[in-house]
Amino acid sequence: MKMKCIALAVAATISASAQAQVSDNVVKIGVLTDMSGAYSDLSGLGAVEATKMAVEDFKAKEKPAFAVELISADHQNKGDLSSNKAREWFDREKVDVVTELVTTSTALAVMKVAKEKNKLALISGAASTRITNEDCNDVTVHWTYDTYAVANGTAKAVVQQGGKSWFFITADYAFGHSLEKDSSGVVLANGGKVLGTVRHPFPGSDFSSFLLKAQSSGAQVIGLANAGTDTMNSIKQAAEFGVTPKQSLAGLLMFITDIHALGLKSTQNMYLTEGFYWDLNDETRAWSKRYFDRQKKMPTMIQAGMYSAVTHYLKAVKAVNSDDTQKVMAQMKKTPVNDFFAKNGKIRDDGRMVHDMYLMHVKKPDESKYAWDYYRVKQTIPAAEAFQPLSASRCPLIKKTAS
Repeated sequence: MKMKCIALAVAATISASAQAQVSDNVVKIGVLTDMSGAYSDLSGLGAVEATKMAVEDFKAKEKPAFAVELISADHQNKGDLSSNKAREWFDREKVDVVTELVTTSTALAVMKVAKEKNKLALISGAASTRITNEDCNDVTVHWTYDTYAVANGTAKAVVQQGGKSWFFITADYAFGHSLEKDSSGVVLANGGKVLGTVRHPFPGSDFSSFLLKAQSSGAQVIGLANAGTDTMNSIKQAAEFGVTPKQSLAGLLMFITDIHALGLKSTQNMYLTEGFYWDLNDETRAWSKRYFDRQKKMPTMIQAGMYSAVTHYLKAVKAVNSDDTQKVMAQMKKTPVNDFFAKNGKIRDDGRMVHDMYLMHVKKPDESKYAWDYYRVKQTIPAAEAFQPLSASRCPLIKKTAS
């Protein structure tokens, strides 16, 4: 009887110790995103809602021994504001992971703070390949897409359809520069040529002078190396000034919310590259319907990617019974991503989560049969082709491993 009591006491001590590995027995997630600016529709409150869904579903299905809390804030697309908020969250709020981070400047700023504090950054909305190249670190995962992937899909398709000469209108910050560079590389590699480029302030409202320069270049294709309201304003004003249909527009980063806002009449026949589409299959439709019931709009790939990334993170915390950054990261990297967002996805050593991407062709108005029926899948781009190969990586972590 005495030995049994000792055994029970030891078991209880071990159990208590195991639970204590999750600091304060709470995992805290901070969603830092654009809630009021150019990217608020494609990310914003919808990204927060997708994260809430991930937390709710994880609690219901996994029944963790630890609590999960969520806080959110508007970073206003400002790098300094983002880094200060991340530092405050890590130091005062005991946040374990900062997520979303649409806008490359905010992502790069928060990545540095996360590394300094040895905390995780899960990026869904930011696009630049700098995140997993020059600025990579061992506490960041880039989940949903990047400029290499969207350029490899859209620019390649447009060139192959006969759009050989290009002029770029580019958002003048890290994301736009990266998208222009990656797209130009694809255009040249596929036999096209770049006639020029012009860069606009971010965010922008009046694109008339930039469009006139693109028009005077005589390029067949005007590549829009911007996103969100910048892209939508560019498309609207191109039609107003008669730039289109004489010249074609290539929206190098567009989202289903952009298509919905502009309408099929304005966007029909455009090519775009997505990491997710709500109407791909039964799994995507089921999750997206739940999201629609809460948000009254279909999710973008950023918002769906948030659910996937946060769920993968929480499952890793439970598996290692710890919120220790390096333990959780190791578990995330060794575990394949298999959910409605990605099949056989994998987090590489550079922090890039690789998965299939999709080349989409926007339907004509009379081809759309029901609400949000906007895309025709032209091609599934396998993960190995969609993202930059590690052999071309500029990430110091990869160079160190290679040496």
